[in-house]
Amino acid sequence: MAEPQVEVRRSKRRRQTVSAYRDGDKVIVLLPARMSRAEEKKWVAEMLSRLQRSETRRRSPARDSDTALAQRCVELSEQYLDGRAEPRSIRWVPPMRTRWASCTPSTKAIRISDRLRDVPGWVLDYVLVHELAHLLVPGHGADFWKWVNRYPKTERAVGYLEGLSAAANLGLTMGDQED
Repeated sequence: MAEPQVEVRRSKRRRQTVSAYRDGDKVIVLLPARMSRAEEKKWVAEMLSRLQRSETRRRSPARDSDTALAQRCVELSEQYLDGRAEPRSIRWVPPMRTRWASCTPSTKAIRISDRLRDVPGWVLDYVLVHELAHLLVPGHGADFWKWVNRYPKTERAVGYLEGLSAAANLGLTMGDQED
């Protein structure tokens, strides 16, 4: 994997802390102005390593293949849906135009948009629970949401997806949501 482009920003106001974040394809490293070039080199390497570890932890292994996605569905169904949701097929599909994912209860087929491959694992887990719940209750009525809300990060994940969609001007949804 190629090293990302790194931009170092020094600040006279920054005294001790070093931080880093990703801005598109670039990594921004924030350092105190007084740091030597040798310290800068050490801290840039350290912050790249920390950022990589953090991003790796956040991503779900289910993003790697349809088989891994199916395995994650089994785990989530057991944990949140009493093991009752059993899809016949689940697969990654090219980016959908209006949705993050879809489920056809009659065929028990679930499709997950490739746009979700790099979201944090807890967001992907929400989408999977949402689609698995459709195997138990079609539509978005109160009974459906009782199942989905068993996943503890539902509200947070919905907010994440709404923000992601708005930021990228995608207009994507999880379908009609009734409270």
